[in-house]
Amino acid sequence: MSTVEFEQPDGTVTSVDAPDGDSLMRSALTNLVPGIVADCGGELSCATCHVIVDDAWIGVVGPPTGFEDEMLDATSAEREAGSRLSCQVTVGPALDGVRVRIPASQW
Repeated sequence: MSTVEFEQPDGTVTSVDAPDGDSLMRSALTNLVPGIVADCGGELSCATCHVIVDDAWIGVVGPPTGFEDEMLDATSAEREAGSRLSCQVTVGPALDGVRVRIPASQW
């Protein structure tokens, strides 16, 4: 189990216990975190689970690859250096304490 922090546009932070092996998106949905819409249910086809990884965690989380990279060009918020689709980030011990920000356009 790892802790994930979801920061809302107003600065409110929701910390959730996320099972290792789950995606950030699944952990957000399970814990009713506002702003993670996930219309496609994690099938990498909607970009409504966009998050921005905190600068301190970008190197650990890693960059988007392949189709995720293309999908990030279709998000409702402007893409940033730490932009990821939360359905494509898997929780594990290395991400314990990770913080991601939810774009205002999804709130």
